[in-house]
Amino acid sequence: MLPIDAAAHSSRWRRRHPVDKAVLGLGLTVLAISLPPWPGAALVLLTALVVLLGPAGVPGRRLWRAYRVPLGFCVTGAVTLLVQVGGPGGFVSLAADGPVRAGELLLRTSAASLGVLLFAFTTPMSDLLPRLVRAGIPTPVVDVALVTYRMSFLLLDAVRRIREAQAARLGHTSRAAEWRSLAGLGATAFVRAFDRATRLQAGLAGRGYDGTLRVLVPEARVSVRFTAASCALLAVLAVLTFVLERPLT
Repeated sequence: MLPIDAAAHSSRWRRRHPVDKAVLGLGLTVLAISLPPWPGAALVLLTALVVLLGPAGVPGRRLWRAYRVPLGFCVTGAVTLLVQVGGPGGFVSLAADGPVRAGELLLRTSAASLGVLLFAFTTPMSDLLPRLVRAGIPTPVVDVALVTYRMSFLLLDAVRRIREAQAARLGHTSRAAEWRSLAGLGATAFVRAFDRATRLQAGLAGRGYDGTLRVLVPEARVSVRFTAASCALLAVLAVLTFVLERPLT
């Protein structure tokens, strides 16, 4: 199980309805994208951090391990705005408003990423996907997503076991051995993925599969108080942004 999925299953908000958490997490993401970067995105980023580490109870180290990957993409995208190609300064030169634009982009993307992580760290996919049918998503699409979700963990477990077996047989002692082990890992994982898919199809057929995967979904109701509090928080952030709005210079 992936660390973020394990955190979602042990979250304090695990028993809350996904709609409750979607209003808050995805609402923060929408605000980060739509509000002015300063101070809107900065306020959203701070709020998301406080909620994640506070009421949601996400461990700081686990949050950083998940956040550093999208943060790296955010930084990479922002750095490109520091330079411009062509113009009087030469083929490549520093952009006149590069630092301001880079800072705005970094604020927006990093805050939006935290909003998405707030939803991901509190909502297991096994709770979310079966409910998408009620939201109008076609049942075959949801079934494919459920199977892919399950198969991804089986494939990751197979890759881990293969790597451990290769390491026990001194398969990583040299660069040449590393490349041979990598090729063997890819080939074995490919064969095992098809084998598991075939076994899954045979198992479903033996259990009378009629085109719909029926799974048990934990009972949960949309909390009016939680949703109202989330909407109020989002409204306060929006109003506070326009009150404190200043140019980022």
